[in-house]
Amino acid sequence: MVQMRRLLGSVDGVLSLGQGAVFWAPPAEAIAEAAAHAHEPLYSQYGADEGISELRAALERKIKDVNKLEGYKVMVTAGANQALVSLMLTLLDPSDRAVLFRPYYFNTLMAIQMTGGGASVVLGPSDPETWHPDLDWLEEELKGPRPPKLVYVVSPCNPTGVTVPRAKLERLAELTGAAGAWLLLDNTYEAFRYSGEAHFCPSAPNVIHLFSFSKAHGAMGWRVGYIAYADTDNSDFLGLQLVKVQDTIPIHAAHMSQQVALRALRAGPEWLGGRISQLRQNREAALAALAPLGSMGKGIWGGDAIYLWARLPPGCDDDRAVVAWLVHVHKVAVIPGSACGTEGHIRVAFGQPAPDEFREAAGRLGSALRQLTAEGFAAVQAWRDRGQGV
Repeated sequence: MVQMRRLLGSVDGVLSLGQGAVFWAPPAEAIAEAAAHAHEPLYSQYGADEGISELRAALERKIKDVNKLEGYKVMVTAGANQALVSLMLTLLDPSDRAVLFRPYYFNTLMAIQMTGGGASVVLGPSDPETWHPDLDWLEEELKGPRPPKLVYVVSPCNPTGVTVPRAKLERLAELTGAAGAWLLLDNTYEAFRYSGEAHFCPSAPNVIHLFSFSKAHGAMGWRVGYIAYADTDNSDFLGLQLVKVQDTIPIHAAHMSQQVALRALRAGPEWLGGRISQLRQNREAALAALAPLGSMGKGIWGGDAIYLWARLPPGCDDDRAVVAWLVHVHKVAVIPGSACGTEGHIRVAFGQPAPDEFREAAGRLGSALRQLTAEGFAAVQAWRDRGQGV
């Protein structure tokens, strides 16, 4: 994302379909009510590392009622990315191995690289027809001489927008549990489901869940996420280690941010549904733009979360060059698949901008992809030959 921001900063008038964000903010009344109490001494003092008690209680009710997670504890974090880093620091030792499936969420790879103390990343395959994780491969890997200590999966997926079916999530929990490995399931996009595939959270002592307020509640800048872990005989020790990491890095999420999250949660599913339903227009516009590359399941995948994943035409494996061409020539930005470990693909985010501006961005992308499909990589090369390539 840093590289993309630098690229976008070098060109005027670009519309971005790259950032994984939404175009709305938390409920106005939630922000107003939280701000009204900003003068209170509590907001300026340290609080509980694991989060304010009212928010944690509300979240434990939510994961029980909505996610069907019985007997799970919650820790509030300064965003889901901080939760991810804290979990890597807590669960991985220098000699451990961790599994990500291609295409992966790039921040997860960086979190392991930065915090694992030498822990090696094992990049597992996904089925290129469905983009579901290859669990037969994982089963063999878990039987090997150095089985991985942790397996990470996000569903609905960033970057593919594909929801992993319940049966495969249950098998993931069984395989990792039998091997004594942690399964870290990222549920950041749990509310964004357009394909008809239901969201599911398996429950087991080795399964840890990660959640976020950034996407569905539009609270990207407020930085609130949370970790849910099973309440077992060992959970006090796990919770203590997580608190140790939390106290070392942010101490706790900002008080006002937690209050906004609490009040946003109280807005209920009706508020969420009203916002998320608006993205259907964006999704349809994005699908129309990607039509030169194929159809759903044949060249284009996903549509849950806020992403579509597409394969570029033959000969266009240098997706970074294609993305630079899109930015400079067609004034529209997407994420190259190589950033997620799978070259020759692109990720299109449809969470922002709002529908009117999104249609303009999608129109630019569609025009570019029609040219790319007709001319192939020669279109990009011609731009490079004019001395414009970067």
